[in-house]
Amino acid sequence: MKTLQDFNFNAKKAIIRVDFNVPLDEKFNVTDANRIEAAKPTIDKILADGGSVILMSHLGRPKGKEDQFSLRHIVAKASEVLGVKVLFASDCRGEVAINAANNLKQGEVLLLENLRFYPEEEAGDESFAKELATLGDIYVNDAFGTAHRAHASTTIIAKYFPNHKCFGMLLAKEIESLNRVLKNSVKPVTAVLGGSKVSSKITVIENILDKVDHMIIGGGMTFTFIKALGGKIGNSICEDDKQELALQILHLAKQKNVHIHIPVDVVAANAFSNDAETQIVDVREIPDGWQGLDAGPKSLENFRNVIMNSKTILWNGPLGVFEMETFAKGTIALGNFIAESTANGAFSLVGGGDSVAAVKQFGLEDKMSYVSTGGGAMLEMLEGKLLPGITAILE
Repeated sequence: MKTLQDFNFNAKKAIIRVDFNVPLDEKFNVTDANRIEAAKPTIDKILADGGSVILMSHLGRPKGKEDQFSLRHIVAKASEVLGVKVLFASDCRGEVAINAANNLKQGEVLLLENLRFYPEEEAGDESFAKELATLGDIYVNDAFGTAHRAHASTTIIAKYFPNHKCFGMLLAKEIESLNRVLKNSVKPVTAVLGGSKVSSKITVIENILDKVDHMIIGGGMTFTFIKALGGKIGNSICEDDKQELALQILHLAKQKNVHIHIPVDVVAANAFSNDAETQIVDVREIPDGWQGLDAGPKSLENFRNVIMNSKTILWNGPLGVFEMETFAKGTIALGNFIAESTANGAFSLVGGGDSVAAVKQFGLEDKMSYVSTGGGAMLEMLEGKLLPGITAILE
């Protein structure tokens, strides 16, 4: 696996695919610079070597050239975060981009305009990728969030750098962290899978059953399992057409000697509202008109015992509707258990949009071993898929 450490960038132009798809407010101010900060170590190493940097990214989902999605809006924040004046090219191809790249001096950073202003980017167009490739000497992919897409700048471009391509520090860390769970894990290994639907996690469950000792199932998925087992779930969310699948998962887990842990009690509410009436009930005896919206205290006690005895922990998906304060307690408690286990020497990997949002919201991010930056990409790796953006560097 070629990384930045395999190259000296002195007097070289590194063209880096970064993920600067950051949120902006109505005045085009960056409201969360995490993704820019995540790319900084890679950029710092190249500049320290005496190289220069050409950054390419997408922003949003533009339909053609739309100013609201122009990367010029993030130049000031990128300059501030990177600690170096970021130059901007008002196009990512053609004369504007070529001239900007040609005039780039050692130690300088250039940001190209939004790649997705051109449909060729998402189409994985060969000639578009070739144009981008002419701008730099070494190709660096540091965008895990888009590594599962075979786009021009994430995958196709790599073929024009047969011996001069590598992973950036962020992407290398993502691969290493996932491999610590999927390939080189220290047992016992526990996967915590939450969220609302079994259907969105089924391939993940199937792929990791061979790699884990314990699986905690939480969130809305719980009720598909409980109903399949003959429990009464009231008005709780349920995928009726996935009940048979839920039973198959339980059977398969038993065959593979994987211990499945499902909530035994829940915080039930009489409405999907933060101000609803609540009661703690047996997960198999939720009254009609009530719905389970968070894990109950007995469930959390059970989960804590599992987490504290684990050496490797994967967390993907919340235990309840954490966006509402009333139903966030389970997710917060789980986060604290994982943080405590991590402090005791376990390796913890958090990934998937909602889990990442939760650890950030509740101030737990620094207490986890690694928090992934790519929701969709991480899920596909957990499903056992080869990501085109990663394969392109390895080839």
